[in-house]
Amino acid sequence: MLGQMMTKPLLISNLIAHAEKNHGGAEIVSVNTGGGVEETNWREVGRNSRRLASALTGLGLGPQARCGTIAWNNRRHLEIYFGTSGGGFVCHTINPRLFPEQLVYILNHAEDKVLFIDKTFVPLIAGIRDQL
Repeated sequence: MLGQMMTKPLLISNLIAHAEKNHGGAEIVSVNTGGGVEETNWREVGRNSRRLASALTGLGLGPQARCGTIAWNNRRHLEIYFGTSGGGFVCHTINPRLFPEQLVYILNHAEDKVLFIDKTFVPLIAGIRDQL
């Protein structure tokens, strides 16, 4: 049901669409996992987010499928956040500072269908992979 002041539902996908339409060329500066600085804009973030949503759908993920992320706050994580949510999936952010046993429990309990990780967490996930 729409509120009296709203013209469309308050969805995460509408947030990125608004940013693209009204601030498409606005600069976004991010530090990548390797420490380098990346520059992009809302138009590119929106485009990459839609590509990710399409790829996840192509993998056969259904509506509300959970997609886990163990990542630092950077451009890629932003695109994952908008891509999963905009595609009708659930973005399940996971604290990378947890103990391995806690990560195993959380990942198994959530039943994440996909797990996105930054390369700094490859050794951590490799150590618990057989428990997932």
